Amino acid sequence: MRTDLIEAHDRAWAAIAAPGTWLTGERRVAVAAEIRKALDCAQCARINAALSPNGVPGRHESLGKLGPAEIELIHRVVNDPGRLSESWSQSVLAQGLGEGEYVEIVGIIAMVMMMDTCMRALGEPVRRLPEPRSGEPTRYRSKGAKKKAAWLPIIEPEDASEADGPMYPSPKAGYIYRGLSSVPQSLRDYWALANCHYMPGQYIYQFDKSIRAVARPQMELMAARVSALHQCVY
Repeated sequence: MRTDLIEAHDRAWAAIAAPGTWLTGERRVAVAAEIRKALDCAQCARINAALSPNGVPGRHESLGKLGPAEIELIHRVVNDPGRLSESWSQSVLAQGLGEGEYVEIVGIIAMVMMMDTCMRALGEPVRRLPEPRSGEPTRYRSKGAKKKAAWLPIIEPEDASEADGPMYPSPKAGYIYRGLSSVPQSLRDYWALANCHYMPGQYIYQFDKSIRAVARPQMELMAARVSALHQCVY
């Protein structure tokens, strides 16, 4: 396992354990624990087997440390992301979850799933969850966040401010970079990890070069196959 990848995992778990923008360190670690619990949820299995995810009776099997909205968000994003909808996302928010909390939780899901999947693929055990760090969330709200091209507000590159901090690899960054942008720190934490698993943004369009052990065409062939298997629209 590459040294930079190990270091990226170290930083990511440290970030998850620390207070975020809207969640305390304790709540963030509880989210990480619930992500792993969701993988064995019988209710999620019933939902996945159903023709439609709506109207399947029953409750998610949870650890009991988070509220219903958080449980629904985590379990559905982990187990059935391809059938989520804007109306579903609004129903989660209607249960009292803030938009910033929603985005921050999704960011943690993406990070934990990435790291745990990587470790399992390598035949290694997943890491033990870190001890949460004390402190208060920053509760930073960007003035540039607007509901425009997504279900929740995002920050377009032209609306980003100095107060938001560094966010995009270029002024023309694609929408995949903008998904977590209404919580800038979650965006930075995610991409610091994702770039080590794939490659930094400045290399994306350099198709004749590779900074990894496999050639770029090999990387893209594997990525396309995995995306197809996961029904990834992107």
